[in-house]
Amino acid sequence: MRAQFVLSEIGVGLRRNLTMTFAVIVSVALSLALFGGSLLMSDQVNTMKGYWYDKVNVSVFLCNKSDAESDPNCAKGAVTEDQKKEILADLDKMTVVQKVTYESQDQAYKHYKEQFGDSPLAASLTPDQMQESYRIKLQDPEKYQVIATAFDGRDGVQSVQDQKGILDNLFGLLNGMNWAARAVMALMLVVALMLIVNTVRVSAFSRRRETGIMRLVGASGFYIQAPFIMEAAVAGLIGGTVACGFLVVARYFIIDHGLALSEKLNLINFIGWDAVLTKLPLILATSLLMPALAAFFALRKYLKV
Repeated sequence: MRAQFVLSEIGVGLRRNLTMTFAVIVSVALSLALFGGSLLMSDQVNTMKGYWYDKVNVSVFLCNKSDAESDPNCAKGAVTEDQKKEILADLDKMTVVQKVTYESQDQAYKHYKEQFGDSPLAASLTPDQMQESYRIKLQDPEKYQVIATAFDGRDGVQSVQDQKGILDNLFGLLNGMNWAARAVMALMLVVALMLIVNTVRVSAFSRRRETGIMRLVGASGFYIQAPFIMEAAVAGLIGGTVACGFLVVARYFIIDHGLALSEKLNLINFIGWDAVLTKLPLILATSLLMPALAAFFALRKYLKV
C-alpha cells in the first residue's frame, strides 16, 4: 500500500511540473551525453596514442657532401665509414633502442620518389643529395631525448628527428577539444542540478498541505521526502537513457554507417563498441544518483512541514 502511494505521488508530481520535468530530462540528457562523449574521446586519444606511438621512429640523419657545404652541423665534412660504425655501435649498446634500420642514399631517394614523385623538386634531385640515416625503433617512444642528447651535434650527424613531435601536436588538439567538451559538460551539469532543485522546491511547495497532514499523522521525514526524491531520480533516469541513446546512435552513424569514418579514415584506429557499452551503466547510474542526491539535499532545506 505504501509503495503504491509513493508511486502514485511520483506520477502526480511529474504531471504537475511537466514543463520543468521536461527541462530536467533535456538538460540531464545533454550533460550526460557530453560526459559520455568526453570519456569516449579520452579512450579514443589513448587508443590512437598507443597505436601511433608504437609506430614512431627516431631518425638520425647523417651528413652528405652537400650538407658539408651548406649545413653548420656538417662543417667537418660528410660522414665517414668509421663514424657510421661508431654511431651504430653506440646505438646497439643503448637499452632504450629496440631496433635499428639503416637507410642508404639510394633507398632514401627511392622512398622520396615514391612519396613526392609529382613535385617539381623531385626531378632535380639525385641520390647523392639524399641523406643516409638510421631509423631507430624505441622501447618507449617517450625516451626520444635520450637519443637526441647522445647524437645531436655529433661528428657526421646532420640532425636527429622524432616523429612523435608531429603526433604530439595532433594529440594536443584532440585533448584540447576534450577539455572543451568537459567544460561544457560541467556547465550543463550545473544547469541540470539547478533545474532539479527548483523542480523539487516547486513540487514541495505545491504539496505542502499534503505533506503537513502526513507529518501530523506520524509519517517519517524520509517517507514524506521519498516521492520528491524518486520524481527527480525518474526524470534523471529518463534523461540518462536518452543520453545513452545519443551515444549509441552517434557511434553507429558517425563511425560505422552514415559518415562511415571507419572506412574513410583508415589511418585512425577507432574505439570499438565495447568501449561505448562499458560507459552506458556509468551514465545510467549517474543519471539516477545525481538527481536523487540533489533532491535530497534540496528537501532538507526547503521542505518545511
